[in-house]
Amino acid sequence: MIQFGWAEVDITPKEKIALAGEFFERATAEVETPLTVTALAIDTGDEQTVICSCDLVSVSADLCAAVRSRIGDIGLDPRKIILCAVHIHNSYTYRRRAAGAGEMSSSSLDIIKRYMPPECRYVPEVTSDDCMDPGDAFEFLADSVAAAVTEAWTSRAAGGYAPGFGRAAVGMNRRVCYSDGTAKMWGDADSSTFTELEGGNDSGIELLFVYDAAGNMTGIAADIACPAQVMEQRSVISSDYWGKVKILLREKYGSGLFLLPLCSAAGDLCPRDLIRWVEPETPIKDPNVIRVAPKRRDADPSMFDVAGTWKIGRRVAGEIALALEDVGPIVTDAAHSHLVQILSLPLRRVTDAECAEAEAELEKFFKGRTSLDYSDSAALYIYAGTLQRRAVQETVNTVPVELHVVRLGNLAFATDPFELFLNYGNQIRARSAARQTFLIQLANGCLSYLPTEAAERHGHYSAYVSSGSVGHEGGALLVGATLDGIGRLFGGTPGDFGNEE
Repeated sequence: MIQFGWAEVDITPKEKIALAGEFFERATAEVETPLTVTALAIDTGDEQTVICSCDLVSVSADLCAAVRSRIGDIGLDPRKIILCAVHIHNSYTYRRRAAGAGEMSSSSLDIIKRYMPPECRYVPEVTSDDCMDPGDAFEFLADSVAAAVTEAWTSRAAGGYAPGFGRAAVGMNRRVCYSDGTAKMWGDADSSTFTELEGGNDSGIELLFVYDAAGNMTGIAADIACPAQVMEQRSVISSDYWGKVKILLREKYGSGLFLLPLCSAAGDLCPRDLIRWVEPETPIKDPNVIRVAPKRRDADPSMFDVAGTWKIGRRVAGEIALALEDVGPIVTDAAHSHLVQILSLPLRRVTDAECAEAEAELEKFFKGRTSLDYSDSAALYIYAGTLQRRAVQETVNTVPVELHVVRLGNLAFATDPFELFLNYGNQIRARSAARQTFLIQLANGCLSYLPTEAAERHGHYSAYVSSGSVGHEGGALLVGATLDGIGRLFGGTPGDFGNEE
């Protein structure tokens, strides 16, 4: 017998907050759509799993530890909690007050400020002085997520599930390659030197429909290879396209329906078509994304604005409805196992030459400067990040990574803490022993991008050393460890990757 439990907790701010993500600071109290955390508990008596999806840009290791520490004596093993984010750029900036193990990454602006000379000062476009303190935000989120996990676990009851599959155009590759062997994230493809997009896309939607003992649908888990960042340039609080999917599904299936949104491997994907570029409705600020005299295209609505979130919302909700028409019988008894591995991946390192170049570029930039504003942070990010990595690698050689693999019948769920480039996800899914594989990135930690070897060779943001903690050698190990874990749960022979916790 399988028991399922659901919970949703509203985390919409009641005050002004600093928004996470982007190269420039943003702060707001304006709410476009509410923010939530949603938890699904799975219990078969011998094994347990809770997956909690958060409307956040990431779930730090510190936040994960804090949530686990808040789970009381309810019969749930805290190690079996999977916390993940759908990478929303219109949610909380939060930070644990006391330094913890955490991640090695910081915001680009935080890094740059460390190398500013005393006579130079940062001039913010917006002020976060009257915003919710990041430490208070951390405590609020830890309490809220723990409450969702607890409620889902304690509300579990006999039920069943049915797997489903759909297709919708959501994520597109966002790295543009040029004839000189370079690439740019958000690069302009309207150029005589444009050759190709660096990678592909994945239109598949892995679906899990959950039912109560009477056969009534209680919730849906949906796994899509695209971060929720249509609204990332806007200074509003928003649950992006997932909020619209939830609204539309509840209109069709009832207000009590739960939705567990999951972000599959999508580090090099975005909601925008860089070939059929459609301009934002109003100007944006990131210099990497701004186009000079762009041609007008007839395609999607702006994928920088609310209209884009509704377009994706309708596509996804409509495809989920179609998939529901084709699902098989409800499964009420199935194998369930949950493997937790702690993997040590090699830290991606910088060379002496790269550090010397970074120091020279920063010195040149700051010479004679008395101020710094948001428009400079994108240009300086690579250099400050390179120097930060040099400091880290003096004492650190490997990066601990928490991986989860869950079996539920013929289905597998596999997590990672990265913005994982699509090709790694393709390798896992294609070689998986499961009939259907849900990939969950940005789970139980935030180690930023994990690029492919080709991306590292081409360069630019998301592939810089400063863009993530681990390089392509670690990516190969991650793929191997994940496949090994899935193989174990589906009757294979354990390999040499990782250590079971």
